[in-house]
Amino acid sequence: MYKSPRFRQFVIIGIVNLTMITTGMSLSWSSPVLVKLRNATETPLRRPITDEEGSWIVSIASLCNIFTLSVLGMLQDYIGRKYCVLLTCIPKVLMSILFIFVKDVWVLILGRAIIGISDYFLLTIVPVYASEISDKHLRGALCTFLQVFSSIGCILTMSIGPFVSYTTFSIVFAVLNLITSIPILFLPDSPYFLHSKGKTDEAIKILKSIHGSEQVAKEEIIMYASSMNNEKVNKMKLIKNTIFLKSLCISVVFAFSTQLVGFTAVSFYLQTILESTKTNVMPEVASVIMSLIQLFASFCSTPATHWFKRRHILMISFSGILIGMVGLGAFFKVRENGNEISGFMNYLPLISLFLVIFCYSAGIGTLLWILVAELFDGPARALGAGISIMFAALGIFISSKYLVALTTAVGPAITYWCFAVVCALSCLFTFYCIPETKGKTFNEIQMAIAGQKEK
Repeated sequence: MYKSPRFRQFVIIGIVNLTMITTGMSLSWSSPVLVKLRNATETPLRRPITDEEGSWIVSIASLCNIFTLSVLGMLQDYIGRKYCVLLTCIPKVLMSILFIFVKDVWVLILGRAIIGISDYFLLTIVPVYASEISDKHLRGALCTFLQVFSSIGCILTMSIGPFVSYTTFSIVFAVLNLITSIPILFLPDSPYFLHSKGKTDEAIKILKSIHGSEQVAKEEIIMYASSMNNEKVNKMKLIKNTIFLKSLCISVVFAFSTQLVGFTAVSFYLQTILESTKTNVMPEVASVIMSLIQLFASFCSTPATHWFKRRHILMISFSGILIGMVGLGAFFKVRENGNEISGFMNYLPLISLFLVIFCYSAGIGTLLWILVAELFDGPARALGAGISIMFAALGIFISSKYLVALTTAVGPAITYWCFAVVCALSCLFTFYCIPETKGKTFNEIQMAIAGQKEK
C-alpha cells in the first residue's frame, strides 16, 4: 500500500498524532481565552470571571486527572490502544460543541474538566501506541511527532484565539476536533495488544506490513511471548516486582518534576504574563511568535533524538529553562525595585520566555512521553505510564492553580527563581538516575534499570 515499511510507520504514527493538534489547542486554550473571559465586553458568560475562577478553569483538568488517569490507563489492556484513542475523541467533540453555547462559569469549568481528562488520557495512550508500532531505531524520531503536532495546535490557538471572538474560536476548535477524530477509525491496533488477546495471526499480519519482513514479525512475537511469560498482566504481581518499582520511581519523579519547572504555568498564562511585563511588544504578537518557536523546537527534537542521547538532551533542556527562569526573575526584580525598564531589559522577558519554550519543546516536552513509554516492559507499560502521567497531572495542577497565588504572595521574581531551582534539581536527577534508552530494546532497558550488564 505504501512505498516502504518505514514510510508506513511514519503514516500510522502521523495519523494517530492528528488528535494531538486539538490537544495542543486545548492545552494553550486558556492563554487567549482567559483574557476574553475577564473582559466584560468580550466574555460570552453572564459576567466576567474572577481570578479564582480563572485558576480553576486552568487547573481543573489536571486535578481530575490525578484520580482518573491510573484507572483509565488500565483500559488500554482491555479494549486496546486504538479504541482508547477513539474513546477520548467522543467527549472532546461533545465538549468543544458545548463551549460554543456556554453561558455559566460552572459549565465551562465542567467542560474543561472533561475535555482535559480526555486530553491527558491521549497523552498516555499515543506514546504507548507509537512505541509499539515503531521499531527501536525509529522509535525516538516517531515519538517526537506528539510534540510536533501538539505545537501545531498551540500555533492555531495563539494565531486565531487572540484575534477573533470567543464564539468563532470555539467553532474552529469543535470542527477540528471532529475532523482529526475520523482517520483514527482506519488505523490498525497495537500488535502487542492483539497478541496479548490471543490474536497472534492478526498481530503478525500488522507487524509484517509495518516491518516488511515475516521473519522480523515472528521475532517480535517471540519477544512479546517472552515478555508476557516473565510477567503476566497481574497488577498485584507488578507492584511487588522490584524492576517495575524502580522503573516506576524513575518515571514518576521525572514526570512530576518536568511539570514543576515552570513551562506549564508559563504556557497557560502566557498572554497574561506578557501583559504584566508592560514592555513595548504587543502580547498577542509575542504569543504567536512564541508558538512558532515552539513548533520549530518540536521539529528540531526529531533529528536531535536521532543523533543524540536522551540524557544529554534532557540535561541541556533543563539547563536552558533554568537560564530562562533566572532571566524572568531578574526582569521582575528590577521592575519591583522601581528601576526604569529600557534597552535590553525591555526585551529580557521575551528572550527568557523564548528560551524556556524552545528548550522545553525541543527536549523535555518530547522526551517525557517517549521515556514514560520506554521505561516499562510490555505488560507493565499501560499501568506504569498511567501512574506516571497521573503524577505529571499533579505537577501541572500545583503549578497552574497556585501560580497566581504564589506570585501574589512572594512576587514574580521569587516565583520564577523557584522554578529555576527545580530545573537544577531535575538536571541532577537526570544525570544520576535516568538510564539511557536510545537504540535499545525494551528488554535491554529493563536490564539497565535492574543494573545488569547487557550481553
